Amino acid sequence: MSLSSLDPRINRLALPDAPPPPPDKPELDQFETYEVFHQKKEGTAYAYVGPVHAPSLDVAFLFAKEQYSRRFACTGMWVTPTRCVQVSDYVNDTESIYDTLPTETGETPTPVSESKEEELAYAAGEEDYDIFHLKKRGKAHVHVGKVRASSPREALTVAKSVFGEQRPVVNVWVVRSADILRSDEDDRDIWSTTPDKKYRDAIAYKVMDKIERFKQEQQPNAPQA
Repeated sequence: MSLSSLDPRINRLALPDAPPPPPDKPELDQFETYEVFHQKKEGTAYAYVGPVHAPSLDVAFLFAKEQYSRRFACTGMWVTPTRCVQVSDYVNDTESIYDTLPTETGETPTPVSESKEEELAYAAGEEDYDIFHLKKRGKAHVHVGKVRASSPREALTVAKSVFGEQRPVVNVWVVRSADILRSDEDDRDIWSTTPDKKYRDAIAYKVMDKIERFKQEQQPNAPQA
């Protein structure tokens, strides 16, 4: 529609009511988001610590090590793309999300054992999935174990049979095990850092002995009244 005006010059111009919309801008380059889990002490469960942005999974692991292993005690780290994390619904802190899921029919499954042969594990086209529980809103998701399933949805149903007695469970994360980059058990020395950063405190610098010795050396040269 053109502008209408009593001025014939305006009508001859055939001006539109509004300028045309600007052309679509190309998508900006954006690093992918990755989720990081770490282990505080050997033998404890891996817990979620936060995200990092990186161009690849390997670089994300390096960023995660620099960001999180220096802030907390750490003996191991897992990193996975955010897009690979399947998230269940949320329930109240006193409830369990498993109560809202259908029960799997048939034989009750058991948690995956890493000692079993992989040929048997994947004989039916199934894969391993890591399960993370959120016990309370505001806390961190914690790894509770693995299950074997053919899809994330099925893995959640299997997890109910395996871990459903744990309560409360406010939310569940399901991650395909193959999508997680894990630190190597043989590389424990890479976590040997100084997370408390004592070098920032003046007490970390042992200079009092030098100061006292300097004072003693200056005493004979002090001017006499």
